[in-house]
Amino acid sequence: MITLRHHVLTIVAVFLALAAGIVLGGGPLSEVGPAVTAARSDQTGEPAEGKAAADYNDSFVTAMEPAIASGRLADRSVAVVTVPGADEQVVAALTESIAAAGGTVSARYRLADDLVDPSQKSLVDTLGSQLLTQQSTDAVAADASTYDRIGQLIGLAVSTKEAEGTDVTGKARAIVEAVSGAGLMEEPGAVERRAPLVLLVLGTDAHDEGSDAILAGFAKGLAAQATGVVMAGTVPDGGTGQLGRFRADPAAASVASVDGIDTPSGRLATIMTLQRSLTTPGGSFGASGSDGAVPLG
Repeated sequence: MITLRHHVLTIVAVFLALAAGIVLGGGPLSEVGPAVTAARSDQTGEPAEGKAAADYNDSFVTAMEPAIASGRLADRSVAVVTVPGADEQVVAALTESIAAAGGTVSARYRLADDLVDPSQKSLVDTLGSQLLTQQSTDAVAADASTYDRIGQLIGLAVSTKEAEGTDVTGKARAIVEAVSGAGLMEEPGAVERRAPLVLLVLGTDAHDEGSDAILAGFAKGLAAQATGVVMAGTVPDGGTGQLGRFRADPAAASVASVDGIDTPSGRLATIMTLQRSLTTPGGSFGASGSDGAVPLG
């Protein structure tokens, strides 16, 4: 039965989608907004008006977030995996948003520079081959490429296909210890549960095809083991940035993406995308998302 509350939240979500599109340049008025702002600046000499409007929209979204996000991740856990260079303040804000939505962060996994460095491919390949011999024959695809394979192995250690999450196994701990011991990831400490959802937060954009291929392979590998994976980046990461380039890769079919996590709108969109990923893979959302600012379905 559709309740009044459902109608209200749907209407608010639509408003946020439009607001995010206007503020971040991804909506139907993206061409009109700059022209209006420029015209006002010429007439009044007050370019700060544009900033005031953006600040107001941020404040509005922040105020509405508890009502919209509440319960969306209830009884669900999220493994947060960060690429080197990820903004710590943004990661902290995302963690707070997950908690506000009723979810928990199972652990924070910090990838090291060497894992995403094309010159260290031999190290990653050798370690992946060694770890593969310790798993059951069907745990990881036999024909997986170097970074797809390490993504699947790390995915086995941090995530699960079970929506409620599962306990960490001895094999899972062994993977984390081996990857950390090789200097490819920082060991997170004691972890009790593997999460159904993985939030992959982007960091420094190397602006090269080798790094893009690593990211795509790694994300594809994670998606093979988790219920849902969301790749998240800042506004600059979208469009022609690393997230935008990832969206053109076939791996994006199984990995959802959100750009704009450096804004309240983007963080709310990330929560909504994580919820969607429990049942539906893929999707492109955020400031430059081809499927809209937020998933409304």
